[in-house]
Amino acid sequence: MSANVAGMRTSPSNGAGGEEAGLTVEGGSLQERSEAQLLRDHDILWLRAGNAGAMTLSGTNSWVVGREPAWVVDPGPRLDDHIASLLEAIDARGGLGGIALTHDHQDHCEAVPALTARYQAPVAAGRGEVDILFKEGAHVGPFEALATPGHAVGHFALIADGACFTGDAVLGEGSVFISPSRGAMAGYLRALTRLGLRDDFSVLCPGHGPVVDDPQAKLDQYISHRLDRERRVLNALSGGKRSVDELLDEVWADAPAHLRPAATVTLAAHLDKLDDEGRLPEGVERPTLRF
Repeated sequence: MSANVAGMRTSPSNGAGGEEAGLTVEGGSLQERSEAQLLRDHDILWLRAGNAGAMTLSGTNSWVVGREPAWVVDPGPRLDDHIASLLEAIDARGGLGGIALTHDHQDHCEAVPALTARYQAPVAAGRGEVDILFKEGAHVGPFEALATPGHAVGHFALIADGACFTGDAVLGEGSVFISPSRGAMAGYLRALTRLGLRDDFSVLCPGHGPVVDDPQAKLDQYISHRLDRERRVLNALSGGKRSVDELLDEVWADAPAHLRPAATVTLAAHLDKLDDEGRLPEGVERPTLRF
């Protein structure tokens, strides 16, 4: 396996969303073309871990950025083949300058010790026992950090060389669940809006799913989707729905059963936002979270 090949993958696509296994166009598959363009235009190597699942979609994306030395965004899970691909890519690019975490969920950061055991390089993140704590607008390595709360406390998007690494704030396909930490939903919408006002990136490199080559359209879609959920929650409340199950049945009727726990978490965030804004009626059941 050569680290010089565009977009090494440690697992095949599972056919989710617009990135279907075997879907080819002139010049190669859609994923191969996205990988080649990332290398050509941004010098970014895309590696996908073999941890596909209901919450991780086709797997967690890791990004090797720049060279002499390189930085790694979200090393991903502790899987031997994925770590081997990361180490090979890092060596081919002249060593490791640092590790940047969009957030500290295990599927994004579990491989950190394997990298730091081999390279003396700092780890930067929005919280935790790390070498560098991100602050809004801080410049760390090649990145500018932008706070994107919502999916996780201490979540940051990272912007470098015309690309925005969005972690789980924006995915390549589908939507994200929003944590019920106070102010998460309002903060998330503000962050999406602020990202949409920037003009210094032309591609989104998400934590899961395919690369997004029309950032503004994706951000607009995400904002519209979240506001539509809020409107549907308000309509359900206006119709007298008060229990968690009633609200989920009404507002997340499109969610498959295995995603209902994630929908419950996001419902809690929506209700918190409405409560903070004085728009939550009395007697609404609040979710008891076991997510």
